[in-house]
Amino acid sequence: MVDAPSAVEATARPDWSRLVDAVQESGQYTTAKEAERITRIVLSALGGHVIGDERVELARRLPEEAARLIASQIPVTRPLTAPEFVDAVATRIDGATPATARWDVSAVLSTLPALVGDDLTTRLLRQLPSGYALLFGKAELAPAV
Repeated sequence: MVDAPSAVEATARPDWSRLVDAVQESGQYTTAKEAERITRIVLSALGGHVIGDERVELARRLPEEAARLIASQIPVTRPLTAPEFVDAVATRIDGATPATARWDVSAVLSTLPALVGDDLTTRLLRQLPSGYALLFGKAELAPAV
């Protein structure tokens, strides 16, 4: 049985400027150019960590430019922990520290749930190592023991 499309799936793709505007606001960047640069870096880094159906679905729900950034990355052989991911992003940003890179990563990833929906965000977080939820602006709940 095929599920009916969600409200997110039924709407047209958001446009690139909407994503950049959301990142600019979230990260409090002074220019759209800076927000766009950070968005490109973070989405490129994320692209290698998202695989399978979730990768395809993420690319389908994002603006075309963002989809290309995600889809053009070769899947990693070992997913990075959230702190390792932030550190890897820091190496791609001139003058970044772990603290500024965490800010940048969170500024981008926390905008995604509103664009792609909570269902896909949850599936992405299940695929990634623990610790990513906070980067997406979500609480990370530990399973009951």
